[in-house]
Amino acid sequence: MSTDTDALTVTKSITVNAGRERAFAVFTEKFSTWWPKSHHIGKAELADAVIEPAAGGRWYERGTDGSECDWGVVLAYDPPERVVLSWHLQGDWSYDPDPAKASEVEVVFTEEADGRTRVVLTHRHLDRHDDQEAVRGGVDAPGGWGGILADYAAACG
Repeated sequence: MSTDTDALTVTKSITVNAGRERAFAVFTEKFSTWWPKSHHIGKAELADAVIEPAAGGRWYERGTDGSECDWGVVLAYDPPERVVLSWHLQGDWSYDPDPAKASEVEVVFTEEADGRTRVVLTHRHLDRHDDQEAVRGGVDAPGGWGGILADYAAACG
């Protein structure tokens, strides 16, 4: 896994043992199978995490009690090349619906010659958050994108 971090952007990349179509499908359609159950903002335990498969769709969690909490919006959905999501979670992990205060998570899938796929996740525009250092610190921590992508890679096989 490689890492690139600055004050406004966090980039993580990993190569997974899956072709591009499968890598994209595992990331988007099977999101809740690898997303850490501990990473939720609702009061109830996480039952499901969903990326709706279209631009303008929701990115949200569903709790074990049926409650739903938005995380953001699907900004671009281009299978199997990339998905772009708005990130409306602030430094205290609360949701702010204001798009001017949302960063973006872009995930690009590039097939390699050996049937594996290079996945590059770029979390950008962190300066839009009220507490950009808290957001950056959370997404760049060991339990942030780096650790999450390792779980994703394991789910890809």
